[in-house]
Amino acid sequence: MGRQNINQCKCWECQQGNKSIQKQHQQLNLLMSRLDEQQRRWLAALEAQKLGHGGTQRISEVTGLDINTIRRGRRELDQGLVNRPTERIRLAGGGRKRVEKNSKESRQACKQ
Repeated sequence: MGRQNINQCKCWECQQGNKSIQKQHQQLNLLMSRLDEQQRRWLAALEAQKLGHGGTQRISEVTGLDINTIRRGRRELDQGLVNRPTERIRLAGGGRKRVEKNSKESRQACKQ
């Protein structure tokens, strides 16, 4: 897993210089930088749920995650993470095709 950059919070309280809030948001973003993509999504969803109404928008501002990503995390948590793999980050078939597979398909397309 590559090292993530630490997000800088863009919420109005941090912009106004509220030191205690800044410290909390810096710590949250530091922790988020060490997690994989699904763990970030779940942590953001949990924090948004704690805040209640408007929490998703607020956590999006703090973490830099897209609102839809946080909503997806909330749905996954609500379902008890039943469809999420435990031994891998992405579901089977997710991500890019292997380079060998791409080059093989390209050669076949050129022959036609």
